[in-house]
Amino acid sequence: MAATPSTTTPPVDSISPEELTAKAVNKRYEGLVMVRTKAIKGKGAWYWAHLEPLLVHDTDTGLPKAVKLRCSFCDAVFSASNPSRTASEHLKRGTCPNFNSLANPTSSVSPSQTTVAAATSTQRSRKRSSSSVTVTATGGRGVLVGSGLDCSYQATPLSIVDPSRFCGDSAYSLSPGTVSGGSLLPQHQQQLVLSGGKEDSSALAMFEDSVKKLKSPKTSPGPTLSKSQIECAVNSLADWVYECCGSVSFSSLEHPKFRDFLNQVGLPPVSRTVLAGGRLDAKYKEVKAESEARIRDALFFQVASDGWKVKRFASGGGSLVNFTVNLPNGTSLYRRAIFLNGSVPSKFAEEVLWETVTGICGNSVQQCAGIVADKFKGKALRNLENRHHWMVNLPCLFQGFNCLIKDFSKELPLFKTVAENAFNLASFINKTSQIRSCFHKHLLQECGSVGLLRVPLHDIENVNAGPVYTMIEDILNSARALQLLLLDETFKMLSMEDPFARKIVEMIRDAGFWNELEAVHSLVKLIKEMAQVIETERPLVGQCLPLWDDLRTKVKDWCSKFHIAEGPVEKVIERRFKKNYHPAWAAAYVLDPLYLIKDRSGRYLPPFKCLTLEQEKDVDKLITRLVSREEAHIALMELMKWRTEGLDEVYARAVQMKETDPVSGKMKIANPQSSRLVWETYLTEFKTLGKVAVRLVFLHATSCGFKCNWSLLKWADAYEHSRVGMDRAQKLIFIAAHSKLERRDFSRDEEKDAELFALANVEDDVLNEAHVETPSV
Repeated sequence: MAATPSTTTPPVDSISPEELTAKAVNKRYEGLVMVRTKAIKGKGAWYWAHLEPLLVHDTDTGLPKAVKLRCSFCDAVFSASNPSRTASEHLKRGTCPNFNSLANPTSSVSPSQTTVAAATSTQRSRKRSSSSVTVTATGGRGVLVGSGLDCSYQATPLSIVDPSRFCGDSAYSLSPGTVSGGSLLPQHQQQLVLSGGKEDSSALAMFEDSVKKLKSPKTSPGPTLSKSQIECAVNSLADWVYECCGSVSFSSLEHPKFRDFLNQVGLPPVSRTVLAGGRLDAKYKEVKAESEARIRDALFFQVASDGWKVKRFASGGGSLVNFTVNLPNGTSLYRRAIFLNGSVPSKFAEEVLWETVTGICGNSVQQCAGIVADKFKGKALRNLENRHHWMVNLPCLFQGFNCLIKDFSKELPLFKTVAENAFNLASFINKTSQIRSCFHKHLLQECGSVGLLRVPLHDIENVNAGPVYTMIEDILNSARALQLLLLDETFKMLSMEDPFARKIVEMIRDAGFWNELEAVHSLVKLIKEMAQVIETERPLVGQCLPLWDDLRTKVKDWCSKFHIAEGPVEKVIERRFKKNYHPAWAAAYVLDPLYLIKDRSGRYLPPFKCLTLEQEKDVDKLITRLVSREEAHIALMELMKWRTEGLDEVYARAVQMKETDPVSGKMKIANPQSSRLVWETYLTEFKTLGKVAVRLVFLHATSCGFKCNWSLLKWADAYEHSRVGMDRAQKLIFIAAHSKLERRDFSRDEEKDAELFALANVEDDVLNEAHVETPSV
C-alpha cells in the first residue's frame, strides 16, 4: 500500500471562525448525502426518497453556512437538524399539499380501483423497476413506499397480486397498521410480487408516468430546429441511406428506436416510401446531371466493364455487370449496371458494350479511346477494336494475375501433390475422434484456441479456390501441434493399428512435405498480394510490363528459395502473359515520360531497350493504326525523333517526382497527370504522335471499380422481374457508386466489417496470450 503523503495542518488559531463553521457545515452535508444514498438503495428511512440535502452558501464570503432539506413534492426548504421530525410534520401530517393530495392513505378510493400517484423526486431514475418496494395494508387498503420506486399509492391488494399464491406462506402477511398523522405505519413489510414477474415493475413505472402527465401535464420540448435545418438534416440522412447502397434498409428507418432517436434530436419521422420514391428520383437526377456534365467536359474517355467473369449473387442465379467511365483527369464516373442470368454469348456482350459507348457520346464515337473489361469467353473486345481503329480494348490486368494461380494449379504437378496430401492429412485429423481430441489438446497449448482444419468439399486440385488455400494455411499454422501429436501416446497406439495413420505419420515427419506445402502457399500468397495491390491502386496501361517483370523476378527468387525448377514455372507465366498481352502495353510504356531513362547526354530517353523485338514492332503497328492513313508516316517519324531525343531533364524529373503517401507510407508519383499534361503543353512539336500519346498514357489497365453491397444485390435478384424494383435498384447503385468513386473507395462495406472484426480478434488473441494458462501435455 502506497504511503500517504504528509500534509501540514495549520494551527487552530490561524483558522477563522467562519472557516470552522463552514467545515462543520460541509461535514454535516456530506453525512446527510451519504445517509440519503444508503436510504435510496433500501438501507434507510423511507422519507429520504422525498427529502434532498442542500448546501447553502454565504453570499459575501461564498463559504457554506447552513444545511437545508428540500421537499421534492413542493420544493419547500426546512432545517436539517432533525430529518425524522421534518418528515413527520411536513409529509405525514399533511402539511405538504402535493403529498397530501397524491399520496394521502385516508383519501377515498373504490375497492375495485387502483389509484397511482406519480409523485417522484427529482433524483428518480429508470432503475426503479428493479428496486425494492414494500406494501402495508389495513382494511383492504395499503401504502406503497419504496426507495427506488418513488411513489405512494392506495390500492386493494387483490387488484395487484393473487392472494392464493401466498397461502400458507408465513413470510408474507398483510397486518393491520397503525395510523399516525394520516399515514400507515407498517408492522410487517414484504417485497411486492407482481403477477407479470419482475418486468411488471417497468410497466408499473410507465403507468405511473402516464398518471403524472394527466394530473400535471408538462411538455418537455426537445431541440427546436428551424425548417431549413430539418430539411438539411433529412437530406443528409437520405444521402447516407442511398450511398450505403443497401447496407441500410428502408424499413429500418421505421424502427421504433430509430424514430425515438429522431424525436430526441428534434427531427420528424422519415417515411420509407418517401425516401424510396420522390427523394430517390430527385437525388438520382441531380447526380446523373453532374456526371453527364463532367463527361461532356472531357475530350475523350475510356469505358471500364467489370462483372462478366465473377458471379455476384449469393444465390448463384445472376451477376451484376458495372460500367464505369474513366476520364483523362484521373477521375472515374459510374454509368450503368445490367443484371444477367446464366452464361452470356460473346455477341451479346459486344452489343451491350457498344450500346454503352454510343449512349455516352452519341455519334461522336471517336471520343471513346477504348474499353477495359474483365475477360469473358469470345472475341467481343477484339471485334470492336478491329471495326473501330481508334479504340484500344484491353483485358483486365487484375483478372490476368488471378488466372495465373489457376494455371499453376492445372499445369504444375507440385500443386496437385500438395493439395492431395493436405486433404488427406486434414480429413484424417478431423474424422478420427480420439486423434482429433489429442490434436486439439496440443493445438490449444500452441495456439490458444481449437477448431477443425478447414477441408474443401470438392475440387481439391484448384488451389485458387478459397477453401483449398485456407486448408493449406490451417495446416501450416498447426505445424507445431502436429509435430507434438506424433509424441502423444494415444496417437502412437492408434497409428500402430491403422496403416493409413502410419502414412500420415510419415508425411508429418517428412521435411519435403512441409517444404512443398510452404512453397505452394508462398507462391499463391505472392500472386494474391500483387493482385490485391493492382486492384487497390488501379495502375495505368504503361505499368503493365513493369508489373509482369516484377512478378518474374519474385517468382525466380521463389524457385531459388524452395529449390523448384524454374523452367516449368516460367513456361506457365509466359503463356498467361501472352494471353493477356496487348500492344498498348508496350506503346504506353515507351510513350509515358514516367518511364524515361536518363542518358549520358543528360536527356531522358524512352526505354526501348527494355522491349523485345516483337514488342517494338507492336509499338509501330499500334501507332499507325490509331492515326489516319495520311498521318501514319508522320507519326512514325515523330516516334523516331522521340526515341533519339526524348525529353528535357527538368520536365522529365518533374514528371517523375515522388512524395510519401500519407496513407500507405510508400513513395508515389506526386502528380500522375503530368505524363499526359507534358504531351499537351510542352511536347507540342509532336503533333501527330502527341494525339496518340495523350490517349494511351491515361488508359486504365484494370476494370476494377465500384463494388455493390451484397444486400442490394440480393434485393435486385429477388425483384429481377419487377420494373419498379429494378428501377429503384439502378438508381440506388448509381448514387452509391458515384459517391464511392468520388471518395476513391473501391471496397465493399461487408469487407470493411470483416477486416474490423478480424483486427479485433487479433488484438484479443495478443491480449489473451499473456493470460491463458497453457495446459500440460
